Amino acid sequence: MTKRLAGKTILVTGASSGIGKSTALEFARTQSDLKLILTARREDALKEVKKEIEQVAQGVKVYVVKLDVSSVEEIGQFIGKLPEEFKDIDVLVNNACVSHPFQYSSPHTMRYGYQRLRSSTNSTNSGLVKGVDKAPEIKQDDITTMFQTNVTGLIAMTQAILPIFLARPDGGRGDIINIGSIAGREPYQGGSIYCATKAAVRSFTDSLRKELIASRVRVIEIDPGQVETEFSVVRFGGDREKAKKVYEGVEPLTGDDIAEVVVFAAARRENVVIADTLVFPNHQVGRRSVQEVEKMLTLHSGGGNSHAQEVDTIEASEASQHHSRMYIDEVTNTSSLRTGE
Repeated sequence: MTKRLAGKTILVTGASSGIGKSTALEFARTQSDLKLILTARREDALKEVKKEIEQVAQGVKVYVVKLDVSSVEEIGQFIGKLPEEFKDIDVLVNNACVSHPFQYSSPHTMRYGYQRLRSSTNSTNSGLVKGVDKAPEIKQDDITTMFQTNVTGLIAMTQAILPIFLARPDGGRGDIINIGSIAGREPYQGGSIYCATKAAVRSFTDSLRKELIASRVRVIEIDPGQVETEFSVVRFGGDREKAKKVYEGVEPLTGDDIAEVVVFAAARRENVVIADTLVFPNHQVGRRSVQEVEKMLTLHSGGGNSHAQEVDTIEASEASQHHSRMYIDEVTNTSSLRTGE
């Protein structure tokens, strides 16, 4: 199936680490005559990614560009500065964004209570991680950075590349693959700005698909759930021990998991559009289900305290674990949470 990618030129933004890096490597493994354009703010990291690709995929041409997608001016000059052999772009992967806060639900959190889950989702931000403060304490600089990178930058890059796609015969051809987030579907407290940016990406993607319906341009959105990337390290100010604790007792998705979905979508025949994909690790359920399980656990604990107090201190008994699993099965129609850790 990946033979359909032969000879294509693929642009991946935010390619220095995480999902972007994994996507670049996954594309590189498919065909030896690919051309890859990789962008990110960290040029040194991009050069390391290029070296890795050259080791695993001989013949693939890689061009790295230091680019801050929050700068519309830089994006406006981007295409003109590309070498001629890299200008005929076939696939755009809009991956670059400012951090996504952490949220999930798992058997581990049911067994040991929700205190750690709540503290991890509601922590104050640090470094480049934005979108975890609550109104009215959200910093204007954070709001601006989030929207410029996650929304304005994505739209500007799309508009820069789209004329290349539409110039092709028979209505144009090309793939726009936007990496969104479950946060764009299920907003949560402490993540209002991040969630708003991802909801905006979702609306833009849906509208763009309709606007291009008469063309052969495919518009695709892939929304990951919990993925283990450098975001957690950045969030905790570079403290890797704290970052590791975020994933204790659970197995999150990896950047490679999402990269495989990206390449799969790009490698379908032209008439097949994987328009909208939500990708969870096996332990994750939707935010609404988390709230319903919390309420159910409170009731089974037999406590008379307020809901917030009870949920923060609850330690699920074996009986309530059993009922939790039964309840989640009813809510989510899945058996993925029936077993323990």
